[in-house]
Amino acid sequence: MKLRKQVGLNIRNLRNSRGLSQEQFALAADLDRSYISEIELAKFSASIDVLERIAHALDIAPKELFNERG
Repeated sequence: MKLRKQVGLNIRNLRNSRGLSQEQFALAADLDRSYISEIELAKFSASIDVLERIAHALDIAPKELFNERG
């Protein structure tokens, strides 16, 4: 699986496991909801700075976004 797709899937799964809508999550990460959607769908790749904001909003270490999950 391509890394961009894996990261997007991880973000979506982690967001859903916390019961957050894309809108709630976007507010927490200070990002636009449509941008979150594009990242989750692997249409856009996120910069290191954006990944850091996403990880902070999910309360995880940024490296967790790259883990292969099950």
